[in-house]
Amino acid sequence: MLYLFDIGFLPVRIWDVLDILIVGYLMYQIYKLLRGNIAFNIFIGVLTLYVVWWLVNQLEMDLLSAVLDQFVSVGVIVIIIIFQPEVRRFLLFLGNTTLRQRSTFFGRMLDRNLENTEEKARQQRAIRSALLRMSKRKTGALIVLCGNLKLEGLVSSGVDMDAEISEPLLESIFNKYSPLHDGAVLVSDGLIKSASCVLPVSENPNLPSGAGLRHRAAVGITERANVAAFVVSEETGLISLAVDGNLRRRIEEKEIKNLLSEYY
Repeated sequence: MLYLFDIGFLPVRIWDVLDILIVGYLMYQIYKLLRGNIAFNIFIGVLTLYVVWWLVNQLEMDLLSAVLDQFVSVGVIVIIIIFQPEVRRFLLFLGNTTLRQRSTFFGRMLDRNLENTEEKARQQRAIRSALLRMSKRKTGALIVLCGNLKLEGLVSSGVDMDAEISEPLLESIFNKYSPLHDGAVLVSDGLIKSASCVLPVSENPNLPSGAGLRHRAAVGITERANVAAFVVSEETGLISLAVDGNLRRRIEEKEIKNLLSEYY
C-alpha cells in the first residue's frame, strides 16, 4: 500500500487525497447548481433537520427522536422530489460534459478538413453579421448554439427548419412581422435546426433587474444544458451572452468573433 505521509497515528494514502478531491469537486458543482436559487435555502433546511435529528438521538430525547425519524426515514425520497430540477441539471451536466469532450475530439479531427473549416468560418461570420445588424436595428433575438447536443425535453414547441445558416434568414426569422420571431432559434450541427422555440426560464433572483424574458430564457437553457445563447435586446439593442447559467451583458463588437469561435 502506497502511503504519502502520516498525520499522527493516521496514515494518508494517495487514494485518500484523490477521494477528498473528488468529493470536493462534486460539492462545488452542487453549490454551483444551487446558488442563487431558492433550492439552496431548502438544502440548508434539510441539512439542519439532519443535524438536529443526530443531536436529538445523541441526547436520547426519545419522543422528539421518534417524530424526526419519520421525516428522516423518507428523507432521500423527499430530497429527490424537492430537488428534481437540480438533480436533472446535475445529471445533464455530467452527460453533457462527456458528450462535449467526445464531440470536441471528433470535431478537431473533422476540422483538419479545409472545406469543413471554411464552412464553419462562414457560418460564424453569418451569425456575427446577423447579430450586429439586429443590434443596430434593435431587433430582439435569441440564438442558442447547441453544438451536437439534442435538447428534447428542455425545449417545447418550435418549428423544424434544418436550414443553412445565413444572415438574411436569421434576420427574417427575428423580424417583428415574422410569425417565428417570438422565440429562440436553435443552431446545431451547422444548421438552423428550429425556430420559435420556447425555452425554460431561469428563476435566479440574482439576475439584473433589467433582464427581460429573452435574457431569462437564455440563462435558463444554459442552466440545464451545456450550450451558449446570444441575446439581442429589443429595448437597447445591446448584445448579451449566457453560458453556464451566467449572463454577460454589453458584448462589444470586437468580442463576438472570439466568443463565436469559442462556443460555436
